[in-house]
Order: sequence, then C-alpha cells, then structure tokens
Amino acid sequence: MAIVRSMLLRASRSAWLADQFRRRSFARRAVRKFMPGEDVGAALTASSDFARENIGTVITALGERVTNRDEADQVRDHYMELLDQINARALPTHASVKLTHLGLDVDRDNCLARVRALATRAEQTGTFLWIDIEESWYVDSTLDVFRRVRETHQKVGLCLQAYLYRTPADIETLMPLKPAIRLVKGAYREAANVAFPKKRDTDDAYFKISERLLEAAARSAAFPVFGTHDLALIERIRARASSLAVADGGYEVHMLYGIRPSEQRALRDRGVRVRVLISYGTHWFPWYVRRLAERPANLWFVARSLVS
Repeated sequence: MAIVRSMLLRASRSAWLADQFRRRSFARRAVRKFMPGEDVGAALTASSDFARENIGTVITALGERVTNRDEADQVRDHYMELLDQINARALPTHASVKLTHLGLDVDRDNCLARVRALATRAEQTGTFLWIDIEESWYVDSTLDVFRRVRETHQKVGLCLQAYLYRTPADIETLMPLKPAIRLVKGAYREAANVAFPKKRDTDDAYFKISERLLEAAARSAAFPVFGTHDLALIERIRARASSLAVADGGYEVHMLYGIRPSEQRALRDRGVRVRVLISYGTHWFPWYVRRLAERPANLWFVARSLVS
C-alpha cells in the first residue's frame, strides 16, 4: 500500500495525466461519487440538502498554484461571490481556501490582502473562512498569513496535518490566539525526514494532537475540528472529549462528501456537530488522486462504483 500511495501522490502532480484523466468518461463517473458537480450551483444545492438534515458544510473551489496576479484576483472575486450566495441562502456553510490558489507563489503580501478581504466578507455575511494547508514547504508562509489575518479577524481557522513532525510545535505557537484548528492526517508526498511515513505513527500523532486541542477546548482556549473518516479514531476522540467535559459544540468532525454518508448521519444523531466538505470545479484531478492516496484501498471502491 505504501508503494501505491507514493505512486498516486506522484501522479497527482502530472499535468499530462490530469488532462488524459479528465477526458475519460469513466473518470468523471468515479469523481461524481465524491463531488456533487463541477459548478458552484451544484455545491450550494448539496449544501442546502445537508442543511435540511441538520448537517453543516464547508465549500472549496478546487485549484492551486496560480501563476499570475489576475488569476489570483479572479479566485478572490469568486470566493467573494460564493460567500454572498451562502449568506443569501442562509446556509450553515463555511468556505475554505488554498493560499496558492490566492497567489501565494506570486506575491505573499497580495495573497495576504486577498485573504483579509475574504475574512472581512465572511464576518459581514455571518460565516467562517478556513485556510487550507498544502505541502510542507508552504507551512511557514501559511502560518504567517494566518497569524496576520487573525490579528484583526476572529472568524478564520487553519488546517494542519498530523503527519508532519513539526505540527505539535506549530500548534503550541498558535495557542495564544485561541485558534480554530482543523486537524487532518495529511495527503501530500513528503520526505521521511519531514513526515511520518507509516500510517500507524500518523494515527498516534493525530490522537496526541487531538488530546492537546481538546484540553484547550475544555478551557474555551481553542476550537478543534477533526477531519477524518477513521471511525475508531473518532470514537477515541469522542471519549476523550467527554472525559474532559468539553462543552457541547466545543468541537466538530468534518468528513468529505460521498465518504461514509451513513456514518456522518449516525454521528449527528449521537450529538456530534458534523460538517461535510464539498469541493467543486474543473481542477479536480490532483485533489481526487490525493483522496485516493489517503487510503489506497479506495481504489477498489472506485473500481466497484464504475460497474454499479
């Protein structure tokens, strides 16, 4: 499985494979299992459907590593309109952005200005803005942008990855901010001296970090979000939250659209605040392949879905 994961992560960066894959009807059928559609309307409709079931959502427009200022401005404007539509429909929906989609590789200061503009609009419209995390070499600049935005905006959170060795120390530096942290396991191809190569070690790190976040949540000093489909891990986290007397609604579980939908509803019915992450857009190949790499066994699920 480690070899398959490595191959998938390498493939996720191939422009040629992305072009070939998007041309295939079987690929589009497979992807539809994990996103409601390529346009924003499909994502908003899905969010509305979840809202009727008392499940919140987080929406993200797929894309990363833009190479010019105009494109980054267009992405900002798109998210501005998305936040307005979320507000107009009164949806319990957050937005999530990647900094390289907003021009981090082009100009950090302009990227910061775009994020600040989106954070302002999120507050004006009564919702919340998440900053997603990318490869390890972007972590320092991402932390810097997050800290600077949090100086003036409260409704902004940050995603961090448990498989990076540095993450526990990074979280400690953020604790004075009383941060909202969405913890995921990690879905990029990283060197063994940067991230845990073994799933077991990542799982152990995830739970240890979760404990630290829950301890802070019990004092209202952090808002943890656990982005995982690992049901055994979720149950351990729920038990620890209960033992620490974390207040109702003091943490959330985020799961991807199309993955374990019955379990999402079961958690909701047990009193857990659940949100579903909904992605849309045409730039789905790298995102989709990284989702497969998180759990290579999903390849068999995809294969079955093509003939079902």
